[in-house]
Amino acid sequence: MQRCKFLLLLFFFSIVNGWAQPGNSLGAGPSASYLSFVDYQRGFQRPQEAMQRKLDTLQKQFATKKLRWPASQLYIRSFKYDSQLEVWVKQESESNFTLFKTYPICALAGSLGPKRVQGDYQVPEGFYYINEFNPYSNYYLSLGLNYPNASDRILSDSVKPGGDIYIHGSCVTVGCIPITDQQIDELYILATFARDAGQDFIPVHIFPCRFDVPRSKAYLDELVKDDPSLKRFSDKLSDAYFYFEKTRRLPVVLITEDGQYHVNEATGSAGLVRSALSTSIPKEELATSLPRTLPSKRVRTIAKLSEVVDQWPQFPGGMTAFNNFIDQVSSSLRTYLPSDFTKTYVQFEFVVDRDGTPVNFKILKGLTDKPNLQALLIERLEQMQVWTPARLNAMPVAKKLTQTITLLK
Repeated sequence: MQRCKFLLLLFFFSIVNGWAQPGNSLGAGPSASYLSFVDYQRGFQRPQEAMQRKLDTLQKQFATKKLRWPASQLYIRSFKYDSQLEVWVKQESESNFTLFKTYPICALAGSLGPKRVQGDYQVPEGFYYINEFNPYSNYYLSLGLNYPNASDRILSDSVKPGGDIYIHGSCVTVGCIPITDQQIDELYILATFARDAGQDFIPVHIFPCRFDVPRSKAYLDELVKDDPSLKRFSDKLSDAYFYFEKTRRLPVVLITEDGQYHVNEATGSAGLVRSALSTSIPKEELATSLPRTLPSKRVRTIAKLSEVVDQWPQFPGGMTAFNNFIDQVSSSLRTYLPSDFTKTYVQFEFVVDRDGTPVNFKILKGLTDKPNLQALLIERLEQMQVWTPARLNAMPVAKKLTQTITLLK
């Protein structure tokens, strides 16, 4: 680990001081004046040995498939129930991906469904990218994923969502995606060359199953039949799967303010959203409002939340003004409530950021069977005024708050 930190420092220091000059080719030897990402990885024993073993083999496999080496773009798909990991490749100038290889996933923890809390042993499901190359992994070599992503940070446990999710070797797992050492050799090299070619965000999409394999889909259908929330979640993943199957292009995936995925270019995605909603929401409610499909402007990545503060956030006009705002929000929703709606207490949380902006609204309790009402409530809450931020040691800090609103017809 210390060696890794030293090499990173040396790499960035050389860039700042102008030592690195443009090189002539990918994967130049140690004598090259430009320290490429391939060269950097060669500075570690395991990646260097992997390249010695596998580089020639990979180049021959590319030639056999009439693919140009190295791939400048990589796309990885993983299927939990089917225990497979696909590697797709293309050049930057090309529009469509081509399947290079499918690896068997040699161990699986947890079950189908997304990861929602630390220690649940679940492999995540959703849309991620590689954010770490680890040449010193306890599991030989590993590629880290950016779990929790923006959706997970909204829908998972707010305190302990979990983390440290990798594709790695050694064929053991407690919530990651394991393949054999021979296979991670190849994948690590492919990702290294793609990163070297400028692909900073290598996408990794994790699906519960192959949605067009009858046995796999039947197992998923049985699992979600009594869980509308999980069904909605898997339907959005299905949108992305079939979009890629049809086009061999990556879908555009947005995240709504309630943390749900929205596959913007998936054929028929709007119909699927309406269909999924209609299974659990009265028709008159569907007619009045549907969840927005654009990301909320009030969702931020908060680097640090303060548990203890010297001064709590202050709403303009104090708590009386804040309570009046909450009452106004409650009143504005009455016309959207179904005729048989009973009095409901809804608990929500949000963060007052360091600049006083209220962000990251999330429903904690209440309206669990009415996702479009949840979305509408969050939309109203996001109209909240800017606060005076909390302070710690005289400095503004981000602070999470939890409140309750009463809804009645």
